[in-house]
Amino acid sequence: MPDFTLRLTADEPITDHEARSSFYWLPDPRSSFRGIPPTLHPLTAVPALNRDFIRVAATVLAADRSVRRAGGGSDWNQRRINLTVPVSDPHRWNEAAPELAGVLAFLSGDHWTLTFHQDTPQPHTAQSDEPPAGHAPRRVVLLSGGADSAVGALRSRTELEDGESHVLLSHFSNTMLPPIQRHVAEQAQDLTPGPGQDHITIQLGRGRKRIDGTPYPSESTTRTRSLLFLALGLAAAAPYRVPLWIPENGFASLNPPLGPERLGSLSTRTTHPRFLEDLSQTLAGIGVHATIENPFATSTKGEMFTWAAELLGKEKASAYLSATHSCSLVGQWTHGFGANRSCGVCFGCTLRRASFTASGIEDRTDYIDPGADDAAVAWLANKSVRQPVRNLVQRGVTGRDVAVMSLPDTYPLRTALDLCRRGLAELETLPS
Repeated sequence: MPDFTLRLTADEPITDHEARSSFYWLPDPRSSFRGIPPTLHPLTAVPALNRDFIRVAATVLAADRSVRRAGGGSDWNQRRINLTVPVSDPHRWNEAAPELAGVLAFLSGDHWTLTFHQDTPQPHTAQSDEPPAGHAPRRVVLLSGGADSAVGALRSRTELEDGESHVLLSHFSNTMLPPIQRHVAEQAQDLTPGPGQDHITIQLGRGRKRIDGTPYPSESTTRTRSLLFLALGLAAAAPYRVPLWIPENGFASLNPPLGPERLGSLSTRTTHPRFLEDLSQTLAGIGVHATIENPFATSTKGEMFTWAAELLGKEKASAYLSATHSCSLVGQWTHGFGANRSCGVCFGCTLRRASFTASGIEDRTDYIDPGADDAAVAWLANKSVRQPVRNLVQRGVTGRDVAVMSLPDTYPLRTALDLCRRGLAELETLPS
């Protein structure tokens, strides 16, 4: 059973066991993490418990990336991982550890054990308690660079009143994303002029090498990456006690399985209503600021695109949405394509293409040509979900399917069933 400890100092000598079982978050090149330092700059005045949550989320993601999955089908998502994390108030965190482990299990499908101990304040982890100068924003909006987050930025701006502002927060580990995120943020401001806006871009993720220079194992199916994104967004919202928006179409959030054989590798619960509700309640019980909202929880992606077209006009909506990035694959470079080229065949791309068609907006996305070369054809064919999507559309979603989606009591089953059927109707518009 893998055991990992987050360490904020690196006292010499470091044993082989410590090097292999630890993630070091340090303010120097030895750090196991790439990106922002333990001070969390450019975030400021982050309350201690929200800083703790970032440590937890960063450790979870680092462990998720460092433990390879074995098998497939029903065995694909079975791992047991133990984590030890230094926090400001271990009593609060240890009391909630079983509940938080359950939330993580729902997100990733793994068995987690969490232990917390008292951190030792370090000069390099000190933060100012003074909130940023100026008026408090109305909300913080997660901006991934995907189409849903781009629509979320527009929706938030249209709901701001005179004198109000919002903060867009972007997180990345892949360096191809920041230019896309900056472009979307700039375009959202240009297309809906008036309200104030700040855009914070943060890099934070596990590096490739341990502190002793040996490489970490690499697991690509990191279901927990959204946890760190949420933690960073809540940290930006916490000094002002304002809500965090995570804009995602409700159909993808429910994510009905494409088929029993695909359940493990294609299911995601990043914005599943139960995950967001349980996480928010668990964190709030600890004392973490954790007000999380999905403004599109009952909308399909096509409906979101239609709303953007009504706001901007179809021509501007086409340019704005086509410049976003929804592709979930990362292997483009191995076939000579730029990392920002969309595959066109993963679930993210498939749903995106259907949403453009359903909303009547021209799709100008730069998808990889499946006839580019034999290697690309084989790779795309291996990754494609087009046939499983067609099977899902043909099979449909029933009340029984919805009943086993683990929805919270606050989410009516009838609402979920209607949403799934509207989402499938959009997928049905995909060309053969």
